[in-house]
Amino acid sequence: MAAINDVVIKIATVNGTGSASANGLLRKAIFRMGVPVVGKNYFPSNIQGLPTWYEIRVTGDDYHCRSDRVDIMVAMNAQTYARDMAEVEPGGCLIYDSTWPRSSLLDREDITIIGVPLSKMCNENFDGVRARILMKNIAYVGVIAALVAVDLDVIKDLLEETFADKAHLIASNMEAIHLGFDYAAAKFSCPLPARVEKMDKTKGHIVVDGNTAAGLGCMYAGATVGAWYPITPSTSLMDAFRNFCSRYRVDPETGKRTYCIIQAEDELAAIGMVLGASWSGARSFTPTSGPGISLMSEFIGFAYYAEIPAVIFNVQRVGPSTGMPTRTQQCDLISCAYASHGDTKHVLLFPADPAECFYMSPEAFDLAERLQTPVMVLTDLDIGMNDWMVPELEWDDDYVPDRGKVYTAEDLEKMEKFHRYLDVDGDGIPYRTLPGVHPRGAYFTRGSGHSKYGGYTEDSDEYQEVIDRLLVKWETARTLVPEAEIRYSKFNKAAILTLGSGDGACKEALDRLEAQSVGLNYCRVKAFPFTDAVRDFIDAHDLVYVVEQNRDAQLRTLLINDIEADQGKLVPLLHYNGMPINAGFVVEGVLAEIKKGRAA
Repeated sequence: MAAINDVVIKIATVNGTGSASANGLLRKAIFRMGVPVVGKNYFPSNIQGLPTWYEIRVTGDDYHCRSDRVDIMVAMNAQTYARDMAEVEPGGCLIYDSTWPRSSLLDREDITIIGVPLSKMCNENFDGVRARILMKNIAYVGVIAALVAVDLDVIKDLLEETFADKAHLIASNMEAIHLGFDYAAAKFSCPLPARVEKMDKTKGHIVVDGNTAAGLGCMYAGATVGAWYPITPSTSLMDAFRNFCSRYRVDPETGKRTYCIIQAEDELAAIGMVLGASWSGARSFTPTSGPGISLMSEFIGFAYYAEIPAVIFNVQRVGPSTGMPTRTQQCDLISCAYASHGDTKHVLLFPADPAECFYMSPEAFDLAERLQTPVMVLTDLDIGMNDWMVPELEWDDDYVPDRGKVYTAEDLEKMEKFHRYLDVDGDGIPYRTLPGVHPRGAYFTRGSGHSKYGGYTEDSDEYQEVIDRLLVKWETARTLVPEAEIRYSKFNKAAILTLGSGDGACKEALDRLEAQSVGLNYCRVKAFPFTDAVRDFIDAHDLVYVVEQNRDAQLRTLLINDIEADQGKLVPLLHYNGMPINAGFVVEGVLAEIKKGRAA
């Protein structure tokens, strides 16, 4: 039920019409009013012409996930009009362009229909086809501003910041805003009971997407080499990294760049470049999505056995090809955990929002070099490309990258002989050298076909000794990865367990269930391998609802495989329709299980 500072606005347009700027202006204005806000973009994977939606959730309670209702629908696309109208919550309203007639068959008695002649007004006041299309979008921002009481002074301030050196654009945009605002104010009862009121909840926060935050995190971590092949939804991560490096990673005296970014011919080449740079001592990474992981898998396995550090960002999507596959999902958990051939296990990190994308980036590079292995950061399209409100990112000037076990020239000078794959500390991690540091540190190796001394071998015992040692390293990794977030009360015998972008929906669901006297504990895993705390959490409960965004319960499978969790306790709640998960799905899933006789 909509209320003050609890309103969901969804805008239906056509891709390529410039609506993104208008939608962003509205979201930013609400944020500037001190009200927490979430922006979700549902777009087609083409340049223009197909339906696209943008959803703004005004959430005074500071929930971070997509809502399970729509209070105000701006239906600007005739192709999806019937579908858009059907989404509106009873008691809500629909805004449409009344320049053209609309079939009375598409009316609903339980919602308010608001017609505004947006095209007519813009055609009468602006010249040029493109300008009229763009200003029509700005005009509907004015209509919404009148209906939900968005401060026009805040909107004007934003326009002045955006077009600081283009006064004519400020004037034309404000004219379009007033066309919509004044029409709505004159024709309808404004503001609505469900509206926006100023708060003080956004101070110390920013709105950012996960790819931008991860790109900044890579620069902060000391990465100097990035190689990638463009793929939705990860390309903007490298774009962000390039933009940050071009500003901050240029020698002030010579003007030369101190970084290297390469667009490879495909993902296979990209990961090969990353491994070459990492072996040479540079911190290097590649961003991709599921299809890219498939192409990279043989090189990933090579890095695992040759023990070369590398960082891979997988911004997950539904599947291969374009269209529906470029929606959001968490369906690469297993393919990443065991990528490549043979007995491989890879460290995975699961950020829940853009802030964690930033903070987990240096963690990923530190773990990769400390463990001498590929580390993958698994986000998804929802985190990577949508607008999230998070606390301001903190930059620690005292941060020192953990390069792991690396012999220096001085170390090598004192040694009689260097053995690349010899475990001298018992933690499964050998010492490595960087090329060119000292002749004694040179070595030649063949992926998985080497002995503990680094020599080529096809001897069965020597091979098994190496892969057994890699399993020791895996257990060491279990003690180094980020610990799970756990909320525990001994009075609750059931719990919810999730990962990544499921966090926001699950936390909101916990509040809703608590209001219905259903008490549940909570665990959000942040990494694979799972820590002992995750095993203990599952053991402490009679029932654990595993919430994830894929069809095949991949997180549940990993829990069973990695820590031998009791599969009888693990009840899957699976969301996999390509849309970001919402709290209503979790609540309904838990209540349905309770109705079946499952303990709560």
